[in-house]
Amino acid sequence: MTTIRTVAVHEVVRAAYPRPEAPLPELGQVVGRVIDATVSQLSHEVRLRRKPTAGATARWAAERLAEGLRDADLAPDPAERDRLLAGIRGVLAAFRASELAGLPRPRSRLVRIGDDVGVYAQPDFWDGRARFFEMKTYRVEPIPPDVRLQVELFQLAFPGLAAWLVAFDRHASPVTTTRRQFPALSPERTADLLRYAHAVATRTGAEKVLEWVDVPVVNYPLPPGEPIDLGASAGTESTRREGGASP
Repeated sequence: MTTIRTVAVHEVVRAAYPRPEAPLPELGQVVGRVIDATVSQLSHEVRLRRKPTAGATARWAAERLAEGLRDADLAPDPAERDRLLAGIRGVLAAFRASELAGLPRPRSRLVRIGDDVGVYAQPDFWDGRARFFEMKTYRVEPIPPDVRLQVELFQLAFPGLAAWLVAFDRHASPVTTTRRQFPALSPERTADLLRYAHAVATRTGAEKVLEWVDVPVVNYPLPPGEPIDLGASAGTESTRREGGASP
């Protein structure tokens, strides 16, 4: 049996760009989870060639928002709740009009680095052939460094596929859509990512038996050299954002 230490992509990103832990779910986190669940259901319905109405998807979102607020013990006033729902409905409309509607979420993959480390990676959507997509629900211009790192780690897991970032800014009125394709990783950037992810997993990863891993594995040798601090090398700190899809 081969034992490796594993982390998820969001753990590598958080190591580079730490976020303070909130004692209770924040309002934005609740909204982000509502959007994630609702667009997932909408995309599933589209794949089945059903055509849920805008009213139906708005009802799904309203029910999930009520449940999420209740679970988080949050009680925004009616005006704030209406504002949140308006943003959610705007994202749903933009999502429905985008190329993401109807796409599935890819199966998670394990990026194996050397003999002893693995990083689980799962972007939000893919077309199964040539492209994968990471979705955000806030402004991504310029692309935040933590989001850039997240997508680059997904590129390690899905080599040869075009990497796209699609953002629906729910804070804008009306909601705006931004689409950005990432360039292919250079050999130098690939080496930096592998060394940094290996260092994070070695330090904090959970032990797993490789032979029991039931997801596709993408293998990389560990490049020689010392890992650099990707957060410090970006020259800026990540700003904490509200909700949205992973991380």
